[in-house]
Amino acid sequence: MNRYGKAFTLMRNAAEGPWRDYTRHAFVEGLKDGTLPRAAFLHYLRQDYVFLIHFSRAWALAVVKSETHSEMLTAVGTVNALVAEEMQLHIGICEAAGISQEELFATPERAENLAYTRFVLEAGYSGDLLDLLAALAPCVMGYGEIGTRLASEATSQTYRDWINTYAGAEYQGACKAVGELLDQALTRRIGADFETSPRWDRLCRTFQTATELEANFWQMGLTP
Repeated sequence: MNRYGKAFTLMRNAAEGPWRDYTRHAFVEGLKDGTLPRAAFLHYLRQDYVFLIHFSRAWALAVVKSETHSEMLTAVGTVNALVAEEMQLHIGICEAAGISQEELFATPERAENLAYTRFVLEAGYSGDLLDLLAALAPCVMGYGEIGTRLASEATSQTYRDWINTYAGAEYQGACKAVGELLDQALTRRIGADFETSPRWDRLCRTFQTATELEANFWQMGLTP
């Protein structure tokens, strides 16, 4: 499971229980076998669209927190992928279901959404790039891991478009780029043995909290 780099793998293993709750949530399994009610999926997509607005802002903040041109390039590439591609997926599916882009943008933010997005932004505002990346990584790589698994395990075509987006080469490439950014940023700021640093435990706690908030987001998706 070292697909997305050393630091991510270590953080993921340290949050094993919450990570399983997130990536194997009932919502995810409903996507896999097609039993997820369409109303729940559309409700989730609307909330996720609002989430992606704040997530894009957090990645824009990563540009501000960068110390090298390489770090800035990865952050800018991720902002572009979110705004120009992933949000377009949401707009397309919702428009096909009769939900206009204006209606989508005006979606009232649920408390679970608010808690998660503000946690990520606060990590970036009050910390450095490492704090921000620890909060961002569970969403990026978690969806990559879920997409890859569901692409091979899905027994229904109902949510195949969603699955293929996150299992696809483009998204998987973004996950690998963020994993490399995390490894390089840690090495640059702390050193090659970053997991022995006094900061490491705090970064792992940030990662775990964001993972728990991801599981809460799926749970919210089940309750339109």
